[in-house]
Amino acid sequence: MTRAEAASPGFCRVVVGGHWCSRPRSSKPFPRWCCSCCHRRRRRRRRPPQFCGIMVCLRLSPVPGLGLVLFCLVLGVVRCHALELNLTDSGKATCLYAKWHMNFTIQYETTNKTSKTVTISDLGPVTYNGSMCGDDQNGPKIAVQFGSGISWMVNFTTVSSSSSYSIDSISFSYNTSNRATFPDAEDKGIVPVYEPLAIKIPLNVIFRCNSLLTLENNNVLQRYWDVHVQAFVQNGTVSTEEHLCDADKTSTTVTPIIHTTVPSPTTKPTPVEKPEIGKYKVNNTNGTCLLATMRLQLNITQDKVASVFNIKPNSTDFTGSCHPDTALLRLNSSTIRYLEFVFAVKNENRFFLKEVNVSMYLVNGSVFSIANDNLSYWDAPLGSSYMCNKEQTISVSGAFQINTFDLRVQPFNVTEGNYSTAQDCSADDDNFLVPIAVGASLAGVLILVLLAYFIGLKHHHAGYEQF
Repeated sequence: MTRAEAASPGFCRVVVGGHWCSRPRSSKPFPRWCCSCCHRRRRRRRRPPQFCGIMVCLRLSPVPGLGLVLFCLVLGVVRCHALELNLTDSGKATCLYAKWHMNFTIQYETTNKTSKTVTISDLGPVTYNGSMCGDDQNGPKIAVQFGSGISWMVNFTTVSSSSSYSIDSISFSYNTSNRATFPDAEDKGIVPVYEPLAIKIPLNVIFRCNSLLTLENNNVLQRYWDVHVQAFVQNGTVSTEEHLCDADKTSTTVTPIIHTTVPSPTTKPTPVEKPEIGKYKVNNTNGTCLLATMRLQLNITQDKVASVFNIKPNSTDFTGSCHPDTALLRLNSSTIRYLEFVFAVKNENRFFLKEVNVSMYLVNGSVFSIANDNLSYWDAPLGSSYMCNKEQTISVSGAFQINTFDLRVQPFNVTEGNYSTAQDCSADDDNFLVPIAVGASLAGVLILVLLAYFIGLKHHHAGYEQF
């Protein structure tokens, strides 16, 4: 029996005997009493003891002014980004715990013999059918199903003659027959992807990897970050001792966090000239579906040393994809493995930049990777484009920012391959404040002069009338 819950305030809801139960949750991790309301209901009705159902904690995107909202809801009610699973055995003791983020970029061949990519970051309703604690014949595993015909599974195995176990492999499969995700796929059917891992972890500790981990095979790029997992949990208690992945030990990346200000590095970067302007156009079966024109500058802070890189359009390739509610622009070069801009529709009438993913090679040979799917930039009405001529900063994380110049994007509703009417950014709107202020000041001075003139004229006539 499985149960997934988060160590954050919220509400716990389950279905027991065909009835809903709901009550506020504790801030303590892994609260066992999350389903106590259901047990009380069962006691009143004198039903035999039952276990709570599968549950998941979903972290929704922050709404401006409202902060981060956390819910603990029954699976399948709302969309999911952060997955959290607390797997329990028949005695209600935790046997496997996992919490992680993941998304997938899939490249496929279309009916026109062209190549397209689609990024699956909104997992939608998920289930955990097939997840198990393990027994004498089979090791523990986490099995997740989401979307239409998409499944993901990770297997754990013990290491013989050792006090450790391993994350053995990851299996991922998707169905190109799903027209919503792959509307023009040439080959239809289920495509499996298998990745052997053999990541060795000591027993009785939790594995942590906040850094972005990527796996690329069979035209599928898998991304994982903010991973916490412990298989073979002893005595039902998840360990507080951590085993870090290699990427976290070198600390070249950080957990995706939104920063309103860019931290000042100890060593300031050498000034870099303004980047060249790049023009990007993504096409689908209906013609051009995404337009982007911009100068891009990447800012990376590593070991308190800042580096600045200009994107050179002449040596940069690009691809992308368009869907009714999402659009993707993906750049890559000899030094940039990928730089992805993911756009989304909100409230059915506006679009915005929702996600940025990057992985690139640094001068020292290391790989720098960051992912943030919780952004809110470049907001504009559908049917229009977004424009910002002045310099603008996208803060992806504390270690990575993107500066844009002469920006104009339209990821949806492109007509005849041309930009629609643009909505200017607030930075550009400031350009109009100066002439307006000057005009208002001159108007005020003119009014004062006229008032003084008429008052003086009135007093002058009054003086004549006294004689």
